[in-house]
Amino acid sequence: MTMSMGRMGLLSLMGLAVVVVLTGGAAWAAQPEPWKFGLQAAATPVMEDITWFHTFLFWLITAITLFVLALLVIVIVKFNARSNPVPSRTTHNTLIEVAWTIVPVLILVGIAVPSFRLLFFQLDLPKADLTIKATGKQWYWTYNYPDNGAFEFDSIMLQDSERKPDQPRLLAVNNEVVVPVNKVVRVQTTAADVIHAFTVPAFGIKIDAIPGRLNETWFKATKEGVYYGQCSELCGKDHAFMPIQVRVVSDQAFTAWIEDAKKKFASAPDNSRFAGLSAVSR
Repeated sequence: MTMSMGRMGLLSLMGLAVVVVLTGGAAWAAQPEPWKFGLQAAATPVMEDITWFHTFLFWLITAITLFVLALLVIVIVKFNARSNPVPSRTTHNTLIEVAWTIVPVLILVGIAVPSFRLLFFQLDLPKADLTIKATGKQWYWTYNYPDNGAFEFDSIMLQDSERKPDQPRLLAVNNEVVVPVNKVVRVQTTAADVIHAFTVPAFGIKIDAIPGRLNETWFKATKEGVYYGQCSELCGKDHAFMPIQVRVVSDQAFTAWIEDAKKKFASAPDNSRFAGLSAVSR
């Protein structure tokens, strides 16, 4: 009895540790993980809705698949030549024909309502507390803070020799985007050369960056931490090496970072001409 209770206590502690690690990791850093199944942990209201809609569709599709499978099994078992040597010659059944017309329509309407609501939520930009302009270049990002002095900086992927042990490979950058928590951030995207795509899975945002055009999206991060994304458009040979790193901090930390960034990037040399070399030596 004592051994059984000890095992139960040990299992409980292990379960608690797993929960702490998982929830803590989701709140601190959202990034791809080995053998991960499912979406990254949501860090914005939009991504929460996307996750809900994804789960809703998964169970709906599962139910439809099981229903069709059951019908096929019934047909195979009940209406094969051995079990049913004299087949029915029925050609029409009004009830069945009405049902297989009405039911799919109701299912599609049930999908369309939350789908359109989610699209409206994503595309209807609320009043922004902060604007960031992201310009895609081959193969790095340039960020501009027009609301905070219009300074800008290049964000280039770190080489293996430059990374710290806690920085993920192919995702960590030299200059990260910093935004305040619980604030509406408007992201304006464009490109200097070819089409890129600004994508951060934990925020539920993915928008093209097109030369000569300014696209907009938004997010409101509700958890402090570091979040990673990547260019999601095939933009050339180093497409896989232009990551996005966003750090969400408190209002006080953001204000301090802004003051430091104004000084740091105001006098920083233009390193854009060297950015194309960042992926050569991989």
